[in-house]
Amino acid sequence: MNNEKLLENLRCIPDFPQKGVNFRDVTTLFKDPECLKIMVDELYELYKDKGITKIVGIESRGFVLSSALALKLNAGVVLCRKPGKLPAETIQESYSKEYGKDTIEIHKDSITEDDVVLLHDDLLATGGTMRAAYNLVKKFNPKNIYVNFIIELVHENLNGRANFEEGTDITSLLKV
Repeated sequence: MNNEKLLENLRCIPDFPQKGVNFRDVTTLFKDPECLKIMVDELYELYKDKGITKIVGIESRGFVLSSALALKLNAGVVLCRKPGKLPAETIQESYSKEYGKDTIEIHKDSITEDDVVLLHDDLLATGGTMRAAYNLVKKFNPKNIYVNFIIELVHENLNGRANFEEGTDITSLLKV
């Protein structure tokens, strides 16, 4: 897709959080109403005919478009958060990161076998967090699972797609 307006407004911060990393800051896309509309409209076009019933937003930047898109798709929103942030009973998934382990969780009653789920986050780099979210959602045995990112890093040799089985439906709005 690589919409020019989105690419022009995407902020890149060199050497953050460490030297050699080019941080892609999506907050510049969120604060611009035209960019926000473009992203929601493009996501809607991608998923309008998929029967999405729940959108799982990954903490925290994944929450922004999950909510906006859910309104257009007439779907619910499920929050995928770090442990201790959700008030009711949860299920968890732990995963390895480049600097240790982490865990994410969602409410135990948030997804059913009748749901068609879209997982959404801002960025695909190594894919560890989204893979954990994917594994977590699979435990609910929904009808189908789709995966989406605003940005997919393709020029950094991180190969985040390799964390998913062949055939996993993964889309991104921008490939940089």
